[in-house]
Amino acid sequence: MAGSKFRPDRGLTARMVMTMVLLFLVYVAFVVGLVLAGLNVVLVLVLVVAFALFSYFSSDKIAMFAMGAKEVTPEQAPDLHAMVDRLCAMADMSKPRVGIADTDVPNAFATGHNEKSAVICVTTGLTRRLDGPELEAVVAHELSHIAHRDVMVMTIAGFLGIVAGFLTQAGLRFAMFAGAGGRGNNNGPAPAVVALLVVVVSAVAWILSFLLTRALSRYRELAADRAAAYLTGRPSMLGSALSKITGDMARIPTRDLRQAEPFNAFFFAPAFAKKGFSMNQLIATHPPVEQRLAQLSDISRQLGRGA
Repeated sequence: MAGSKFRPDRGLTARMVMTMVLLFLVYVAFVVGLVLAGLNVVLVLVLVVAFALFSYFSSDKIAMFAMGAKEVTPEQAPDLHAMVDRLCAMADMSKPRVGIADTDVPNAFATGHNEKSAVICVTTGLTRRLDGPELEAVVAHELSHIAHRDVMVMTIAGFLGIVAGFLTQAGLRFAMFAGAGGRGNNNGPAPAVVALLVVVVSAVAWILSFLLTRALSRYRELAADRAAAYLTGRPSMLGSALSKITGDMARIPTRDLRQAEPFNAFFFAPAFAKKGFSMNQLIATHPPVEQRLAQLSDISRQLGRGA
């Protein structure tokens, strides 16, 4: 992917490096905190490593399964494959696997921990709503995530949150079962106290990893919009697709949107999004639609001036 013709984004690269460094520090503090809380160091390391490996190597399969998506061959989806082939040739990048999810939620996503496992997926709801150039712009947006390697970073960054969330829930259940007033033996604190300490450490780690990955997620969407707009030379098509998708989200049954919401960070557009700036934007997976459209309008003016 190093030779990709997608425009390099130093801001994205710097943010990915910073996020990984900060998450590593959170990871170390997380492990130390669990050990100090009373958990066995070997058990903690085994648990964290197991979750990390599972999340890293199975991210593409988990996402495809959860969305009900299936990989398709060029014979099954010739137009979509031809579009991906054309864009990959333009970007000078290897072609990822191609999938389709049979859902009316109009969206697309890319996932995978490396080039070989990368997959780009579109929903049937998206292909029904967008014209050819609009769909091409969305596909270019998703391909840029693979070329910039931010999909891999998001996959790695997400595993700590998964571990921390799991331990938080497990600790709460154990604390309730053991009882806050339980007594330990002479060699250590009560089991309920240990469980509550695990909950506190895990909750802090989850909050920090959550905020770091959300901040990176918002920036990477803007970076992918820019990269796709410059590659295709038609930022207006990406803006049109974004307007159509966000406008039609309101017509999708809430139940379907709720099922898709856990994967917002990987989607082209979030299943739920509030307009304008609010405190919710600090924890949002995507920047406001207005900000994305304004950026695309600026790129259109630049291309119009031959910049």
